Amino acid sequence: MLKHHLFIVIGQEHYNPLGIIRSLGQSGIHPVFIAIKGKSVVASKSKYISRCHFVDSPEEAYQVLLAEYSGRKEKPFVLTSDDDIQSLLDMGYEELKDQFILFNAGVSGRITQYMDKKAILDLAKKHGLNVLHTVVADRGVVPEDIKYPVITKSISPNIGGWKSDVHICYSARDLEEAYPHILSPKVLIQEFIEKKNEYCLDGFSVNRGKKVFLPIASTYNYLIRGYYSPYMTVHPVRDKRMSDALQAMLEEIGFEGIFSIEFLIGPDGVYYFSEINFRHSTWGYIASKLGMPLPRLWAEAMLSGEINGNWYRTIPEHYTAMVEPIDYGKRVEGGRMSQADWLMDFKQTDCPFYLDWDDPEPFREMVRNWSRLS
Repeated sequence: MLKHHLFIVIGQEHYNPLGIIRSLGQSGIHPVFIAIKGKSVVASKSKYISRCHFVDSPEEAYQVLLAEYSGRKEKPFVLTSDDDIQSLLDMGYEELKDQFILFNAGVSGRITQYMDKKAILDLAKKHGLNVLHTVVADRGVVPEDIKYPVITKSISPNIGGWKSDVHICYSARDLEEAYPHILSPKVLIQEFIEKKNEYCLDGFSVNRGKKVFLPIASTYNYLIRGYYSPYMTVHPVRDKRMSDALQAMLEEIGFEGIFSIEFLIGPDGVYYFSEINFRHSTWGYIASKLGMPLPRLWAEAMLSGEINGNWYRTIPEHYTAMVEPIDYGKRVEGGRMSQADWLMDFKQTDCPFYLDWDDPEPFREMVRNWSRLS
């Protein structure tokens, strides 16, 4: 079904689009890569790319997509790995829908609407998922109806400073002192808990969210306060109540695309919904390593309107994945463990995100730029 369709990957130079490119390449598909320049070249070094465009911004990537690849007999598939380009494509959906098959929610702007963290939290609560108490305030305003400690976040991944907008505040004074360092004009202020772990699910939906493929979930092997862990263990998704609620959310949004969904696990073991990323996530490549390549299977499902139950694969016990340079930086350079012990973990990791002996150049490039990527 796919042999007549071009595949186009758009994203910042990073190991996330590298995962999409390798997932396609290992399925015999050589995509075009529209690479938004980043800290260094990574994904563009993959042997699986048929053609690469380097651009300076998401807006330039959008223009290259239209100028170079519209008007084809068979619509190209477009896959994204970054929120900013995904939001641009979403806002331009009416212009793009007759030219491309892309992640969408049926109308322009609907995905961007649910990138708003408060909107997606309210939807999760509506569908019966646990949500931590959250308010939204203008930057500089200290709300009265909050209980400390709280954590601040930008209201959307496309606004503000992303991780630099994250601050843990134990009092109104702490919040006042954090505001000058926050870039987002609207700030999400959420009850803060000392998480026991995080739970990240990766999959895709088609048929306006009515059908969902949800093959993997990941938990972290160690925790970093206010940050993700680059070393994780992978599990099958077994909680039917959670899966049903997430499917109902995706159906209400009308989403068709690859997604990542995040939960915090509280100290009492309760799972609190956090967010949905409406694009391919870094951890999505794990599914490909397990024989479930999300980019290819999503494309097949978009053409057929169906999800094949035979696509699911058994996940071995203690299956691990590692972002090599970041994990080394956090654990070895951060004084958590010795280099020798880290090398043992690295050698035993089932899914490294850079190292691939069949596609070695991105790993070599990562080593050459180690200090910028760790």
